[in-house]
Amino acid sequence: MSGPDWNDVGCVHSADELLAVIEKVGFLPLFETSIPGFSVENMTDADYWWTGDERYDPWEWRIILTRTGKVAYGKFFGNKAGFISKKWFPYFANYRRDGYDFDSGYEDGKATFKEKLLMDLFIPEGVDMWDIEKKKLEGRGCACELFTHEMKERAGFGKDGHKNFEGTLTRLQMKTYLIAKDFVPRVNKKGESFGWSVAVMTPPEYLWGYKFVTGQYKDTPEESFNKIASQIMKNYDADIKLIKKII
Repeated sequence: MSGPDWNDVGCVHSADELLAVIEKVGFLPLFETSIPGFSVENMTDADYWWTGDERYDPWEWRIILTRTGKVAYGKFFGNKAGFISKKWFPYFANYRRDGYDFDSGYEDGKATFKEKLLMDLFIPEGVDMWDIEKKKLEGRGCACELFTHEMKERAGFGKDGHKNFEGTLTRLQMKTYLIAKDFVPRVNKKGESFGWSVAVMTPPEYLWGYKFVTGQYKDTPEESFNKIASQIMKNYDADIKLIKKII
């Protein structure tokens, strides 16, 4: 870990402070990147990570911020975790999806069959994306949110099924089709929680509505990327080569 000391100027001390930074910058990887300062790790004290104290632990803050509905959390930066503010999410969606909804992208060969298996859990074939916003999905064989282990089982991944569940789930996050909505502890037969909390995944359209998420589809993907890149260069010392590597 490479963050500042707790008493250093610029050190972030709480989930509220981190949220303010994310909303100012627009998006932020969780762990250190090749762009100096461009991560939660770079602005938090290493001694407080993984302590389990939600007041001071940045690992716990990701849960707190995910539940606000003000940011998206997922593997968005070079297959690694981070945050995107609600304001900036449509720019990432337009750039990463190349202007495609999942179903049309799949038809044009921009998504794999394994990715479709996971997306069909949320958006079955024949369901229009507008129906998500109109809340007309009850009884149509889909879910608004699922634990990752539920997704793995229902889509037929595992020892005797399809392989590379984690990689497939990561690709869907990188393409902005799925985000983490919450993290919930696993519970044993005695009702006791154990281990790290498990991610609850959802399409961002369920959280913010189809019209909002696709709000930048009117622009080209290149225009959205240029706006993202300009925002990074406005706040950090980075060239376009480094930005392309991360974004």
